[in-house]
Amino acid sequence: MAEDDVERQVEKPRPAERSVHAIFYIASWVFFSNLTILFNKWMIDGRGYPVILTCWHLIFATIATQVLARTTKLLDGRKTVKMTGRTYLRAIVPIGLLYSASLVCSNQVYLYLSVAFIQMLKAAAPVAVLLTSWAWGVEEPSLKRFLNILLIVAGVALASFGEIDFSLTGFLFQLGGIVFEAVRLVMIQVLLSGDTQKMDPLVSLYYYAPVCAVMNVIIAIGSEANSFNPADLAKAGYGLLLLNAIVAFMLNVSSVFLIGKTSGLVMTLTGILKNILLVIISVLIWHTTISWLQFLGYAIALSGLVYYSIGWDQIVALSQAVYVYAKGGYESISGTPSTGGDDQQQGRLPAAVRRALIMGVAAIVVLALAGGVLYGYGWN
Repeated sequence: MAEDDVERQVEKPRPAERSVHAIFYIASWVFFSNLTILFNKWMIDGRGYPVILTCWHLIFATIATQVLARTTKLLDGRKTVKMTGRTYLRAIVPIGLLYSASLVCSNQVYLYLSVAFIQMLKAAAPVAVLLTSWAWGVEEPSLKRFLNILLIVAGVALASFGEIDFSLTGFLFQLGGIVFEAVRLVMIQVLLSGDTQKMDPLVSLYYYAPVCAVMNVIIAIGSEANSFNPADLAKAGYGLLLLNAIVAFMLNVSSVFLIGKTSGLVMTLTGILKNILLVIISVLIWHTTISWLQFLGYAIALSGLVYYSIGWDQIVALSQAVYVYAKGGYESISGTPSTGGDDQQQGRLPAAVRRALIMGVAAIVVLALAGGVLYGYGWN
């Protein structure tokens, strides 16, 4: 009898483990990514000191990653990284310095340009990465890709010409941030290989943050330390500074889960959607004026970016899926029976794309409502 009881216990099915829906990770990344940018813009506009703010973020990230490495499994990926002293000095330090320069430029630009225009300029980031890859010999030059990036450059140029409050200083800071980031990404391919290259954003931050923090302290001493008054910390609010650093750090945490739970296509489309949402929320909060020339330029740049990121075959496949989905919706409303068994035959988009679209619509509604509330309270 005892053996029968054991067999029954073994054969008894276990309840299925509950897993968080992928849309939660997508929405979390979009939320923290946009909130970080908007929060930083608001902090820098009202208080200044972008380099010191970046320095604070990196010091917080250094402490937080060390704590998480010792108390959680989020940084277990570092155990598979073959990190030696030579690799750290030869690769991590120079890459960390470039990362630091990119962060400083990205925050410095908020003093000169609107969030909407900054997002339009960021559409040129793949162009910088591709040109840098060609220069380093990582990729072979291609006429097709060259024409594609010319389209993106033309769109960004149109958006720049249409910017009413154009600042050359801000434009150069943003261009510098894009170039530093492009060189950093290519150097990761060149200097890091094998298991060492396979680092998620949180593990990367674990290694890069200390180097970046030291670099930013040096930059802050040479640029903003003379005009900085410790009383400004109390004026900004210690709680607000802590919250700002937590939000910036949570962006890296959400990136780790997003990479593990979604496909490359969904990540690309979500990233483009995120940029569009930032332009919308910038207009709602700061009353940013978008000219028709800017609108046209950004549309051209985004079209080129989508083609560059996912390719023509994926665009055609998505277009067909949208058509079938719309046709299926019409047939269900009109009462016409539909046929088929899979997603496309039943007039439905692929599950991952449906989740991204639902998340996008929900994010637009939430951000529009949030912008209206902030505008009502005079947050401008």
